[in-house]
Parts: sequence; C-alpha cells; structure tokens
Amino acid sequence: MQKSFIEVSQDSHFPIQNLPYGVFQLKKGSVPHIGTAIGDYILDLTMLEERGLFLLTALGAERVFSERTLNAFMSKGKEVRMQIRTVLQTILSEDNPLLRDDEELRTASLVKMEDVQMLLPVEIGDYTDFYSSREHATNVGIMFRGKDNALMPNWLHLPVAYHGRASSVVVSGTDIHRPKGQLKPADSDKPVFGPCKLLDFELETGYFISSGNKLGEPIPIDKAYEHIFGMVLINDWSARDIQTWEYVPLGPFLAKNFATSISPWVVTMEALEPFKTKGPEQEPEPLPYLQSKGDWAYDINLDVFIKTEKLSEPFKISGSNFKYMYWNILQQLAHHTITGCNMRTGDLLGSGTISGPTPDSYGSMLELTWRGEKPIRLPDGEERKFIQDGDEVIMSGYCKGDGYRVGFGDVRGRVLPGL
Repeated sequence: MQKSFIEVSQDSHFPIQNLPYGVFQLKKGSVPHIGTAIGDYILDLTMLEERGLFLLTALGAERVFSERTLNAFMSKGKEVRMQIRTVLQTILSEDNPLLRDDEELRTASLVKMEDVQMLLPVEIGDYTDFYSSREHATNVGIMFRGKDNALMPNWLHLPVAYHGRASSVVVSGTDIHRPKGQLKPADSDKPVFGPCKLLDFELETGYFISSGNKLGEPIPIDKAYEHIFGMVLINDWSARDIQTWEYVPLGPFLAKNFATSISPWVVTMEALEPFKTKGPEQEPEPLPYLQSKGDWAYDINLDVFIKTEKLSEPFKISGSNFKYMYWNILQQLAHHTITGCNMRTGDLLGSGTISGPTPDSYGSMLELTWRGEKPIRLPDGEERKFIQDGDEVIMSGYCKGDGYRVGFGDVRGRVLPGL
C-alpha cells in the first residue's frame, strides 16, 4: 500500500490515496490558496505552482492554482487531473526525497489544518437537487399519501429534481439562521407568518461539473462521467412546515432557498474509483437514454450527529450509505441535459436525501422521528422532533479501504434564531 512520508493515521480521511482539493486561508489573515489534504496537513498547491512543480504536466506554465476557486483547474478535464494527482502522490511518497528532505520547501508548502480557515471551494453557477433515494421517496410518500400511493407515477422512470439557489450554498462551519415564512396551522383556514417550527436536515452528497456542454447538445450517458470532477457532502437544510404550504403546484421554494451546507474538500472521482459497487436493481428498465453500463454506485459510509447546547459530545442519530441511491450520477446528468440544458464548470448537483432500508439509516429528521411522532431521545434526556436553535448538525462520510480510508471530512452547521 502506498504511503506518505507524512504520518497519517488509519482512521484519517486524508491519506495519500485521497488527496482532495480545497481552498483555504490562514486564520491570521491571508489571500486564499488552493491546497490538497494529507493527514492533518494541507499541501499548498499555490505555492508549489509558483515553484514550478507542475511545469512538466499538460498545464505547463498556466497558473490554475493561483486562482481563488477550483474552477479553472476543474475545467481542464480528466487528463490534467490525473497528471496532477500523479505529481502529488509522487512528491508525497515516503520514498521520494523532493519534499521530504527539503526543509525549506516543506516548511513553505505544508500548513497545519488547525491553522487555517476553509473557504467555499468552487464558484457555483447553478445548483440542482435530485430526489434519487427510493427509500426516502417512499417514506415521505407514505407519510403524506399513504402506502398504496407512496411513489408518484413518474418516480421509477426518471430522476426527479428541482433547481435550488446557488447563492445560498455555504461552506461547512457557517451558522444557519432559522428561516421565516408562511405557515398554515392545521386548525386554521388561513396561513400565518413566522419562524419555521419544523427545521430539518437532509443527508446528501453532491458532485461538481468539470466541463460543460453547449446549449442544445445533451450529454449522452456514456460520456457523462467525463464531465464530473468530484464529490462533496451536502446538508440541504429544509423548512418542512414552510414547504408543506408552498410546494403545490411548483415544488420547493422558500423551504430550500435559505441555506445549503457543503463540506470544504472536493474528493475526486479518481480517489473514489476503488469503491464503486453495484446499485439497486432498476425495474422497470429505464428508457435507452438513461441506461448506464457497469457499476455506478459508490460505497460511501455516511453518518449524522447532533450536538445540542447541553451535550458535551456530538450524538450519532443516523448511519446510511451512498450505495442505496436508486438513480446514479450518470443518469442524473444525462437526464438533466437531455433537453439540451447547458451545464457549466462549477455547477453543483445534489443527490437528494440518502436514506437506507432501516429506521436508523434514514437521512432526515422527518423520517427518523416519523413527522415528530417518534422523538429522538438524546443521552442527557433531551428529545428532538426537529432541529432547535443552538443545535449543530454534523455529517461525516468515508470509504473504507484495506488499512486506510478515503473520506470527505465533515460538513457542519449550527442553527441560530431567525433574524
């Protein structure tokens, strides 16, 4: 197994097999730099680019790591991405002296994670959120329409989605203010205005588009993978009571537009390649434009924790896995562009809530407490039906290799009272 000269524990999310990309700045104040995570450190790629370490790749003298987001690098495609990955794994290898034995370069290019502030890694132009977990869609359908009509007639034929707000996508650690809007009490004929009472999280992953397509030219499913750069964790915050009143006939609006939190490290598809696995059987067979060949699910363990103001440690409330997704990432992208919709570098596509087959693997409070009928009991005796002010929601995700993990770190957000 390949190892780095930098000590990395077996349970670290960031071994040499991973090398995700992110944007950071020193807590003491500095301009943003692009880096890759290795153990408890960040390797400063902006610094390495200035030193000419990428001149022999297809980038040549082009300065993509001098930008303040990953977009320029993402747009270069898989060939460049693979070449940079090879360079990084080579110079970080335990038997390569280039960085290991050069104290000046090592000191200049390696930064401790504890000394930095992570920033939003990508300039996001558009954000689309899918609804691709059969278990989640079924659970929600049972709650609102009954068991016999749980799935809508179109659900097994196409990846359902809606367009969200890219402007309110925020990086992990950003506080979230409780949204306000129209609510309709069950005992009233008219709506009232006030703060959301049923604030929820949604456990998701998302992927960024590396290179897009021209308007009018769909991305065929056998080419979709070439357009995907990498993945992040997503908490797509949801105001359930606002949504219940507003969603007919056009779907989510204010219930979703106030905040979407993402993890700061973008894990490339190359790092996730060893963890491909078979997804759920699809019946009925999708239409030809949605038929993907091979295995396109990923074995990514996903956990959700809650940290209240009274709890001394976060408490795990759910454990799921990305492999449960019914519609895969190729099908989502092919469907999104079948009309000729043009994707652009940096566009974010969310998986939708990821729920597993058992109650402890559900990906939202709506399901975990079954609309509040079964409150979650916390270690200190507190109960939660939905998320309260002061609560922090923490999501973590990783793939399990032989003696190592390829992980995403976490995405966290604390809820503050509404403004």
